Amino acid sequence: MDFKPHVSFTLTDRSFQNIVKRDIAKLAEGLGFKESEVGKINLIISEMASNLIKHEAVNGEILVKPIGEKASGLEIICIDQGPGMSDPQRMLEDGVSTVGTHGEGLGAIKRISDEFDLYSSRGVGTVVLSRIYKSRQKPKAGKIKRFDIGVVMVPKTGETDCGDGWAMYESINTCYLLVADGLGHGEFAQQASQGAVETFLQQTNQTPSSLIRSLHASIKRTRGAVANVALIDLKDQTLTYCGIGNIAGRFFSGADGTKSIISYNGILGHNIPNTINNHQIPWSNQGLLVVHSDGLKSKWDLARYKDLQRHDTSVIAALLYKDFKRGTDDTLVLVGRTRG
Repeated sequence: MDFKPHVSFTLTDRSFQNIVKRDIAKLAEGLGFKESEVGKINLIISEMASNLIKHEAVNGEILVKPIGEKASGLEIICIDQGPGMSDPQRMLEDGVSTVGTHGEGLGAIKRISDEFDLYSSRGVGTVVLSRIYKSRQKPKAGKIKRFDIGVVMVPKTGETDCGDGWAMYESINTCYLLVADGLGHGEFAQQASQGAVETFLQQTNQTPSSLIRSLHASIKRTRGAVANVALIDLKDQTLTYCGIGNIAGRFFSGADGTKSIISYNGILGHNIPNTINNHQIPWSNQGLLVVHSDGLKSKWDLARYKDLQRHDTSVIAALLYKDFKRGTDDTLVLVGRTRG
């Protein structure tokens, strides 16, 4: 699985549209997409960019990253702080427009995309998600993921290296998750977080606290990192986790309210408490897990987003990124839920 960050493209006016299309096309070509597939991606970017410009959306941004095994797909997320839509599903119908155009933009994106989702609300803005897969590597139609994990990870503005990092591995009934944040940002922060990712992926079937100790030992020669390791166990219906430093999170269980994800003080690679234990809370398939680095403000609230939990986990992560990113650091938001 590819754990790379999103590449961010800001679009403030029409003059940037062709530059954004060109750069994303180069990215897709470099990942091995065919000419016809790159054409689809170009059309999606054109429609997204046109919508941002036509509706005078504030802080328009397009996020792009490879997804799947061996970069089998491309995820494209368009976000804005614009006025939002009162009836987003109606806006997917051809011929429906609020600005006097042909009204084919969102409908065209949905038709072209292999996977599509849209969230929009008055006063909130809009998130449009599109995924395109290489022709022979599309996910099987109708296949439901037991572990549904969506992540938005974006370097600090002006940086190409991302000091945040994440990873996961899963079996039939269990899913291990890592969220890490190298101290500071840039190249050396990335070295620390990626060192943690590499160790995490090599150490299977351990408890989260044991994994934290392994991460601590493996990145001693780096500037250090903070991290949280979580284990979702569907057989036991539990979430077990252990964290060091200011990686924050919450689990929304539905019936039992909200549980905060707590961490020990310390820095992996430098100093951690002599005694660290696993923390465990009940897991529910109706619940939602959110874990993030300190690039996201701590006082976010999902209650302002109507019907949010029925949307794609990447859309949920993108909404939180859009509305609560600090803008002064790398940002990572992981959202997870389960089915069955």
